[in-house]
Amino acid sequence: QLQLVESGGGLVQPGGSLRLSCAASGSTLDYYHIAWLRQAPGKEREGVSCISGSDGSTYYVDSVKGRFTISRAKNTVYLQMNSLNTEDTAVYYCAADRNLVCGAEYEYWGQGTQVTVSS
Repeated sequence: QLQLVESGGGLVQPGGSLRLSCAASGSTLDYYHIAWLRQAPGKEREGVSCISGSDGSTYYVDSVKGRFTISRAKNTVYLQMNSLNTEDTAVYYCAADRNLVCGAEYEYWGQGTQVTVSS
């Protein structure tokens, strides 16, 4: 059973950076498509970025293009977040699925990590 644990969230000033980590245990992440999603208070959850387990292709929502970078190394997936702004404040989740890249549903979820961008 795959388990995902996010870390790296916190409080950062506008313009700052954070790197989120999603560590897998119980199974290898090989061939899993991994996504980072976020949910801000009062808003629906949205997909932020995803990386294919097949060919490593990456995808980003328009609002984070050029600022966020998703990557994977062994059994951990990272989300480097630069030039953060208040709109990025949310709980960030990583999720994994064997079938679809950037799909609407995922087989496995982490517990989430809070990112707060505030001066």
